[in-house]
Amino acid sequence: MYHRHVNKRAGAIAGAAGAAILAAAILLPDAHAGTEPPAAPRALGAPSATRLAESLTAELGDRSAGWYLDGATGHLVMNVLAEEDAERVAAKGAVPRVVPNSMPALKAGVQTLRDSASVPGTAWSIDPRTNRIVVLADRTVTGRKMAALTKATKEMGGLATVKRSAGELRRFDGGGETTGGGTGGGGQQGAGPVGGGAIFGGSARCSLGFNVTVQGIPAFLTAGHCGNESPTWTADQAGSRPLGTVTDSRFPENDFALVTYDDPGTRPQSAVDLGNGSTQPITKAAEAAVGMTVQRSGSTTGVRDGTVTGLDATVNYGNGDIVGGLIQTDVCAEPGDSGGSMFSGDAAIGLTSGGSGDCTQGGETFFQPVTRALDATGAQIGAGS
Repeated sequence: MYHRHVNKRAGAIAGAAGAAILAAAILLPDAHAGTEPPAAPRALGAPSATRLAESLTAELGDRSAGWYLDGATGHLVMNVLAEEDAERVAAKGAVPRVVPNSMPALKAGVQTLRDSASVPGTAWSIDPRTNRIVVLADRTVTGRKMAALTKATKEMGGLATVKRSAGELRRFDGGGETTGGGTGGGGQQGAGPVGGGAIFGGSARCSLGFNVTVQGIPAFLTAGHCGNESPTWTADQAGSRPLGTVTDSRFPENDFALVTYDDPGTRPQSAVDLGNGSTQPITKAAEAAVGMTVQRSGSTTGVRDGTVTGLDATVNYGNGDIVGGLIQTDVCAEPGDSGGSMFSGDAAIGLTSGGSGDCTQGGETFFQPVTRALDATGAQIGAGS
């Protein structure tokens, strides 16, 4: 961790030895030769870190290479390409890290994967912690498919690395009654369902994401692949408790759906079911950040904790179902959790899409960013309040 600038005397040392000392002082936490006390990086919450990171990214331009939150310290870690930018980053209260791969190069690598190695059963995202593209290949990627993926990543040099998953990438919609976790209720009696509760459409079971309003009309967000499965949704499998009608559903490419409540007088809480008889109020939507601690609520597995591990992820579920712009996490999920709420405190972050593994073995789960769904539908967090 880099805390402050290098003492000016180091800059006066000539030749290669001076350059080596300067580089070591930037990259190693205890390598300053100065007598001035180092400036301590600021511990930041995710919203503050995001604002600072966006400001530094705009200032540095192509000389920045992504950023992440250090979960242990709360520090913003900013990747830079040049040593001369490290002091500028540190002066703003962030931790600079000099890395070899630029963001334009990483994004070009992502495009290469989309064009030449879009193999069913794979996912990839830019990981600022490793400064590489991390490609996830599930257990179905074998033989020629694995050979094509390996060839593509090797040709990219040090830009990409392949990680194997013991599970199988799939969407997390399910069928039948809930097996645990959310119940579809929560909140005040008669107020309607809250985030994480079970919703039923035809033979499918998914989870409600977040209650919203669209020009004052109550509605909720869930996964787009759920919205594609049925035009109407109910609060019970028998269909005796109607909830709403799908008015906008987008899958693949994106994965969100807007369901308008059938009763315009419905006033459900803007909250998420915590599975213990209580709810978490949701007052806003926020962007995810790598390193952010999050929770997920779903109708199969209830509330689970984890961390955001990647952004702008692409997942190939097979059969042409390719979704981009997703949030990658290490939070577990299972069938029936699709559409459920990912949140951090009182902020809505994502809608459960799919992933690999389960809540026994663990695995990776991908989420549709809520902010993108709100922008596309014109919806606002909250329902009638």
